[in-house]
Amino acid sequence: MPKQFDLLIFDWDGTLMDSAGVIVDSIQRACEDIGHPVPSDRASRQIIGLGLQQALQTLLPDLPDAEYPHLVERYRHHYLGRDADLPLFEGVASGIEQLHGSGFTLAVATGKSQHGLIRALEASKLGPWFTATRCADQTHSKPHPAMVLELIGELDANPARTLVIGDTSHDLLMASNAGVASLGVTYGAHEPDDLHPHAPLALMNSFVEVHAWLNANA
Repeated sequence: MPKQFDLLIFDWDGTLMDSAGVIVDSIQRACEDIGHPVPSDRASRQIIGLGLQQALQTLLPDLPDAEYPHLVERYRHHYLGRDADLPLFEGVASGIEQLHGSGFTLAVATGKSQHGLIRALEASKLGPWFTATRCADQTHSKPHPAMVLELIGELDANPARTLVIGDTSHDLLMASNAGVASLGVTYGAHEPDDLHPHAPLALMNSFVEVHAWLNANA
């Protein structure tokens, strides 16, 4: 069957890397450090995928502006000590290499900083398979469509043949805002009920399922 898509844009945290739990724990520890009530797991998961500053402002909108830099510093303190050891989800390493070998152009759109993504790509050894990336400190944060539109422009891709794959409503809304199709995954930060309203082509329960779906349908 002819391919439907040429460009596959993957989210990183919660889609390729099993990092949502560590992100939540780091947010909660950072809040403890500044003496702020600890947000729930669900509330913390809801802001995963946004740029760090935007995420913390969304989670804690009543925090005085002067406190956010301290909170960011404490989050980074807790997260950076563990991020090099975070695992990829089962099937990601071989699946991404196979998708690249099958002729898809692969890209990353993430709420991570550019420095953080470079570190993650090096640690995971996935860097060679991705042609382009966009991070939250390079352009507008999700769910703004800028990451997708800039990648499409850089790679001279056709929006109608572009697919975004992500684990949060921010990913799927970004895709919708950019006018491209999306595929949702349920094993990351957000629940299926958070993803359904944004009309993904399908919801996948593991990366193994993502890989199989892409091979059969993309």
